[in-house]
Amino acid sequence: MHDDPEGAMGMRVLVSVDMEGIAGVVHGEDIQPGHSEYERNRSLFTSEANAAVRGVLAYRADAQVLVTEAHAQFRNLLPERLDRRAELLRGSPKPDGMMAGLAADVDAVLFIGYHGKAGTPRSVMAHTISGGCIADVRCNGRSLGELGLNAALAAHHGVPSVLVSGDDTVAAEAAEVVPGMHTVVVKRALGARAAALLHPDEACERIERAVPLALADRDAVRALRFDGPVDLEVQVLRPHMTEHALLVPGMRRTDGCTLRYAAPDFPTAYQVTELIATLAAR
Repeated sequence: MHDDPEGAMGMRVLVSVDMEGIAGVVHGEDIQPGHSEYERNRSLFTSEANAAVRGVLAYRADAQVLVTEAHAQFRNLLPERLDRRAELLRGSPKPDGMMAGLAADVDAVLFIGYHGKAGTPRSVMAHTISGGCIADVRCNGRSLGELGLNAALAAHHGVPSVLVSGDDTVAAEAAEVVPGMHTVVVKRALGARAAALLHPDEACERIERAVPLALADRDAVRALRFDGPVDLEVQVLRPHMTEHALLVPGMRRTDGCTLRYAAPDFPTAYQVTELIATLAAR
């Protein structure tokens, strides 16, 4: 166990787990129910979540670990195979979606199986929230993917985002939006549907080893943070995808595919982004 300079007890850690960034996954069919590879990848997905849980508990044996699903309808991880010492947040909709369980008493957030933001070249299955609807999300003019949005929401609550695992493109993204964050590269992107992969067991071992180091360095994290009002812009892929969202009071369209909303704070901007993604898919 690593020494905790603060000597804090009762640590709470939130582990947000997505599927696109796990070792072995390279194609949309790999992570969609009904396709031949899905069940195997559910197992790999659960294994990487367990590796993160073990890493947290190696750092602080009495920690409370919350694992929140962050992929699709949030019903992919195998509950019976999740480390029994963790609590699982599953199902949709959940408050704060991919970040359900986040609160001011959480000490750190880990992102497992994450991917690059929409528009990232040579990135495995890059998208932001909804690959079928969203082209870009901008907060006060800053383009953010899921990693940036989720880390900024954590920062709003004073919680550091200490580690992300995924391909090399999301690791590069982390350096821009969350300086000080540790990264675990489990695959090297060769394109949108191709990668050079670590063996799944090796990926899990690297995650487990990295988590205690990341938790020990949590005071060094400097995530992007938005204080005060947020000028939110969400660019969708087709003009008709704006129409339902325009029924939201205060929503306006600035061009054929861009919606704009003046949010009083970042949590509101985060929720409105989720709402736009939901309405755009209708």
